[in-house]
Amino acid sequence: MSEETIFSKIIRQEIPTPLLYQDDLVTAFRDIAPRVESHILIVPNKVIPTINDVTEQDELTLGRMVTVAKRLAKDEGIDENGYRLIINCNEHGGQEVYHIHMHLLGGQPLGSMLSV
Repeated sequence: MSEETIFSKIIRQEIPTPLLYQDDLVTAFRDIAPRVESHILIVPNKVIPTINDVTEQDELTLGRMVTVAKRLAKDEGIDENGYRLIINCNEHGGQEVYHIHMHLLGGQPLGSMLSV
């Protein structure tokens, strides 16, 4: 079994956090340190440490993450002007919590994709 993460505790509401969406596969909530006006995290309910750990059995979950992002972008009113979806992987990719999560970012112009 994979290690517990802070996201696991949020999913189970052991850390009370307003949830924007939750079903049997994924949970979504606002980032506690937003980088832009609208910054939402979409997390699989099952701990998958990195994208490198994804298996074929996780395809439905990853697809659900994208469809939930689309729904939340519409709910946030950022779907028409545009938004960005980011999944970081490992240290060089900027991953901070080793429980994969998709960042839904929008509400303002986001500029270039990379600033290295």
